[in-house]
Amino acid sequence: MSGTALERSYARAEQATAVWARSFYFASRFLPLEKRRGVFALYDYCRHADNIVDARGERSGAQVRSDLHALGAAVRSMHAGAWPESERWLALADTLHRYEVPLAPLLELLEGVALDLNEVSYPDFASLHRYCRLVAGGVGLMLGPVLGATSYRFREPGIGLGVAMQLTNVLRDVAEDLDAGRLYLPADELARFGVDRAALQRRQATPEFISLMRFQIQRARALFDAADPVVRLFPQDGSRLTVRLLQRTYAGILDGIERLGYDVFRARAYVSRPRKLIILGRAVWSELPRPAIFPSIRSA
Repeated sequence: MSGTALERSYARAEQATAVWARSFYFASRFLPLEKRRGVFALYDYCRHADNIVDARGERSGAQVRSDLHALGAAVRSMHAGAWPESERWLALADTLHRYEVPLAPLLELLEGVALDLNEVSYPDFASLHRYCRLVAGGVGLMLGPVLGATSYRFREPGIGLGVAMQLTNVLRDVAEDLDAGRLYLPADELARFGVDRAALQRRQATPEFISLMRFQIQRARALFDAADPVVRLFPQDGSRLTVRLLQRTYAGILDGIERLGYDVFRARAYVSRPRKLIILGRAVWSELPRPAIFPSIRSA
């Protein structure tokens, strides 16, 4: 393996992150170089796995599953210490050699994205939560060792943060997913609020739909709040700030949905650059050391 080939692989991973995940890329720029490169390599893997399904074109489900199986075999090999033949995965292999990234979430991601090859419909939140856990909750478990969270306390809130972020994606992308024939919102909750697929296909933010979205946003915010303890488990070398930015930027998408009047059919909610800078300022401020409220009193 040449150093030049490895650098090209890392550069490719960074470019993929910059193109596909602007919020993720924005938050990652505050990391030390080695950690930042590892984050890009892992994101590139996750995006590639997702694109195998989403950009399948005319390929059959069997062909796509075969591609996912081949990727899984390659990941197992790299995780065991082998270097890939293709330059495409040198950055990922190098990252897996440098950090103790667990194998399970790397493979569970492939299981999760494969679910989108079937008819996408979830009967209840438990089944949607499992999907979010596979495709996003495990991402936290991948990134934790790279960013420096080694405590056993990291696992559950790390998974929870990924689930919160994926649920936010689901709420933001209702219209886009309908175009692809997918409906992630739990069927029992749709029924509870008087919304069905036909109503969604009319692309109208009805009072019933707004009530449903309010409920889902409240749930997503509760998940973000429950994951808050994970932030303090990261070192203050930029890693803690990066995780805080990811948490707050994604939560800011929920604010964007509210600013749209919950009409996610009219426009795609996002966090503008000025708002990201405000979030950054607040995140930096929250990490500054605080002076004692009362000065110490020395005895004379």
